[in-house]
Amino acid sequence: MPDRRQLIASLLDRHAVTSQPQLVELLAGNGVVVTQATVSRDLERLGAVRVRKGGHLVYALPAEDEPVEPLERLREALVLVRSMEASGNLLVLRTAPANAMPVARAFDVSELPEVAGTVAGDDVILVVAREPHTGADVAAVCTDIQSRTVDA
Repeated sequence: MPDRRQLIASLLDRHAVTSQPQLVELLAGNGVVVTQATVSRDLERLGAVRVRKGGHLVYALPAEDEPVEPLERLREALVLVRSMEASGNLLVLRTAPANAMPVARAFDVSELPEVAGTVAGDDVILVVAREPHTGADVAAVCTDIQSRTVDA
C-alpha cells in the first residue's frame, strides 16, 4: 500500500518519531490502523534508519536525490568506520555514535557475495562472513572498496 508508506514518509519529516509504537499511534491519528510489524516492514522498505537528532534517536529517510550504485554507497559509508577487527567468520566495525546503522544498511544493500548479513548497534556493526569466507576476507574487501576511485 504505497499511500501508507507516503504517509509514513510525511510523518517522519514532520515529527521526531523515536519508536515504532509511536509511529503506529501517529498513523492511527491519521485514520490508518496497522500493527507494529507492518510499520517495521514499511520502514525497512522505505530505507528508514535511526539517526541522532536533538539528543534522541529518531527515524529518518535517506535524502538521496538520485539512486546511488550500491558499491559506491558502501564506499561512502565505509568512511564512517573508525576501526575493523576480524575474528573467525566475523568482522567488527566501530564507528562514531549513531553511525552504525547507515554503514550496516550499505552492506545489506550492496549484497556482497562474501557477506551473509549484518547486525548494527549505535556505534558497532557485526558483519557475518558467508562461508567459506572469513572476517579477514571481508576486511580485505572493505579495504579494496575504500581504495577505489570514483569513475568520472
